[in-house]
Amino acid sequence: HDQIEALLDGGVDLVFLETFMDDAEMEIALRAKNSVSDCPTICSFACEPEGRLASGVSIVEAFTKLRAEGVQVTGVNCMNGPHATVQLLQRIPIEGLLAAYPNAGYPRYAEGRFIYHAAPDYFARAAREMVAEGARLIGGCCGTNARTIAAIAKAIQNLTPVRSKPVRVITPLPAPAKKIVSAEEESLLDRIAAGKRVIICEFDPPKTLALEKFFRGAQELVQAGCDAITLADNSLAILRVSNLAVGAMLKERFDITPLLHLSCRDRNVLGLQSELLGMAALGMRHVLPLTGDPARVGDHPGASSVYDVNSIELISITKKLNEGFTHAGKSLKAQTRFIIGCTFNPNAKNLDSQVNRLERKVAAGAQYVMTQPVFDVGLVAETKRRTAHLSIPVFIGVWPLMSSRQAEFLHNEVPGIIVPEGVRKRLAHVPAEDARAVGVEIAREITSEVLAQFSGVYLITPFLNFESTCDLAQFARNV
Repeated sequence: HDQIEALLDGGVDLVFLETFMDDAEMEIALRAKNSVSDCPTICSFACEPEGRLASGVSIVEAFTKLRAEGVQVTGVNCMNGPHATVQLLQRIPIEGLLAAYPNAGYPRYAEGRFIYHAAPDYFARAAREMVAEGARLIGGCCGTNARTIAAIAKAIQNLTPVRSKPVRVITPLPAPAKKIVSAEEESLLDRIAAGKRVIICEFDPPKTLALEKFFRGAQELVQAGCDAITLADNSLAILRVSNLAVGAMLKERFDITPLLHLSCRDRNVLGLQSELLGMAALGMRHVLPLTGDPARVGDHPGASSVYDVNSIELISITKKLNEGFTHAGKSLKAQTRFIIGCTFNPNAKNLDSQVNRLERKVAAGAQYVMTQPVFDVGLVAETKRRTAHLSIPVFIGVWPLMSSRQAEFLHNEVPGIIVPEGVRKRLAHVPAEDARAVGVEIAREITSEVLAQFSGVYLITPFLNFESTCDLAQFARNV
């Protein structure tokens, strides 16, 4: 109430209530504003692409309530980049005026600030799609600037507002999954030492408790020849089922090796060690310490980012547990047997800096390397050359692209990923129905080069579309 009064005293003509994640909080703010003034109001939520607020209410339900309160303009802003915002708008019917203010993709944290990736021309192309999905007011949130807005204005200036469109239904909350049975795991380093090829497949834990589709996909990956399934730890700061729980379930059900990511973002030093000891108690040895994406970029932007330590320090802590001691120097009365990994980005502009950081990780105790996805065959040999002196296994990331749109999204919005222009053009010049096959073909070319240079490969499942990863795993097993 006091804040809105101050704004009105300052001469504002319109109040923009934005980045709300809870419909009840929005209603409180709207009542406070209406008690002071009847000036126009825009009400905008930060909402996941599936169309559900943090409170569990669908965005459509929330908008319906607001329109009943007399709000003429409802919208979405922040949390998502242009690509995910278009997906979100597809779930919203055209009823009243609709606003969209995406972020400029997902940020990376560098030198004390957040840097966003999406270029103005990419954002502008997405703005045209937003208009096609019913948006009448389009702008930019985090990471956008005057060049972004100018590009949007130019792109949509001659477009006609859409009056009707098909709408994707927001699915109800899922039912619980069934119980599972038990199994065991084995060391990847032992397999490499025995001269065996190692295939690691990334398959992110689900965002909901509808687990059966996830387990069907995991079973397909195992049958396709994967040696380990690597599980992210709330990647991009988006809430997912605990990878420790999912890893234990995979281990029991499919006799597959879980490789767990562990982020410094969500736990302090005490919590990180507790999580590691829990892994050890469950017989899970493979871990990939990560610094982690900051919480503010995900679906809980109000959450704290802890960062007591970074990935290098967490590697050192894990190594100390392997020696039988906690970070505080207390005896564990036993030694853990973790196989400790680390990350490396071959796409970085300053590769010397990346190699230097990798050397520090190995010195801290890292025993193998997993890289960001590579879409340039030439980078495979360069990575081999720049990491050969470390004498530890390197698993190059390979991502089977699903479409031209996905390639553009990864290149423009996701930090640390570069999709070369030639690859993007190759996908853009084929019919949409042929894009997946072309994406797999490109990934096979890269996989062939990876396996010519290294003892294994790291296959990244694109947004849980495990079919392409299964194709690649079978190819990698037989090439």
